[in-house]
Amino acid sequence: MTQIEKAANGELTAEIIKVATDEGLEPEIIKARVAAGKIVIPSNKNRKQKIVGIGKGLRTKINASIGTSTDIADLLMEVKKARIAEQYGADTLMDLSVGGDIRGIRRAVMETVDLPVGTVPLYEAFAIAIEKYGGAVNMPEELLWDILEMQCEEGVAFMAIHCGINLMTIDRLKKQGYRYGGLVSKGGSYLTAWMLHNNKENPLYEKFDRVVEILKKHDVVLSLGNGFRAGAIHDSSDRVQIQELIINCELAEIGKSMGCQTMVEGPGHIPIDEIEANVILEKKMSGESPFYMLGPITTDIAPGYDHITSAIGAALSSAYGADFICYVTPAEHLGLPFPEDVKQGVIAARIAAHIGDMVKLRKRDKDKEMSIARRDLNWHKQFELAITKDEAVRIRDERQPSAEDSCTMCGQFCASRILKGMFDTEIRSGGKC
Repeated sequence: MTQIEKAANGELTAEIIKVATDEGLEPEIIKARVAAGKIVIPSNKNRKQKIVGIGKGLRTKINASIGTSTDIADLLMEVKKARIAEQYGADTLMDLSVGGDIRGIRRAVMETVDLPVGTVPLYEAFAIAIEKYGGAVNMPEELLWDILEMQCEEGVAFMAIHCGINLMTIDRLKKQGYRYGGLVSKGGSYLTAWMLHNNKENPLYEKFDRVVEILKKHDVVLSLGNGFRAGAIHDSSDRVQIQELIINCELAEIGKSMGCQTMVEGPGHIPIDEIEANVILEKKMSGESPFYMLGPITTDIAPGYDHITSAIGAALSSAYGADFICYVTPAEHLGLPFPEDVKQGVIAARIAAHIGDMVKLRKRDKDKEMSIARRDLNWHKQFELAITKDEAVRIRDERQPSAEDSCTMCGQFCASRILKGMFDTEIRSGGKC
């Protein structure tokens, strides 16, 4: 049985109890939300992994995507990137490899980290089709089902599967006159080309029950991929994106009713004034299925800094109720991320998620502790509370102040040093804050 089936039967699983402990909530609350499909717990039966809950009332989780391309396929670098993502606080990992030994890289990554690992099965299926059959459009349908089964058996915890692409959404794309940014999903583009070339419906949509049965057998979370997500601000919330969202939300409810843990993806590039509407639509149409936001990137003109443009979008997404954020690195739109890019992407996304949770969950205790530590010039406590302390320590160490308890921003004009000891100790300890 899957987590959703066990919860619906009243069972408090070890995974539910762990999520409740981590989040500071009652196990019965977690159980009820898992049973309703409002929380998912990626926990493939075939692999031991860190237990993470994603969904309503929980801390916003961060995914770090790694993986090779056809130009750069370095297994050791991908393993290093996986370690860095885990070290700096990613909650999950996605291996999006399309080049080199895809299966070997995935296995090496899963042996390296304890995080739940996700994939996009279409990538491996199309990569094999190109190599074995001379082109992605020549992919035999059965190959796709074989890849799904194989990856589930290997222990993949969640899969982004493009079920919302169908002949209807492709027709919407044609009728609206394509897009300013075109299609940016690798899996979505290849699948669209396969459908048009073969004049066939998407098998992942047409045989959705088969998708569910394969994933359900291993308790893999179905992440309904947004292959028609916007890759440009001027394409955001267009008819094809919203049509795919409607279909994915319908499929999410069907998947949940069949006993499969399910979440919905969206929306890619989007201006900040459309983020809340996308969250509201997904939550309302899917019965509050967890919402997995890719990015979202909030402007198109900052290459090299898209970890910042996406952090802005991620903070707002989290505040409005999104549950799961896929980080973006500085290399987005420019090249394959290297280890340092992964580090910067994870840190930016974690900051964004925390900012959002300050609104969504009213989680502000650490910020209060940090304020008191700064007021009291308690540098050790400040570093201890930091989302990541290495950069803060580096900056302070290379700018040594003349007075040990101050910093070189103000020196002897340090406001906290000037007033230190002049106010009531109860206030200074935070008692009246």
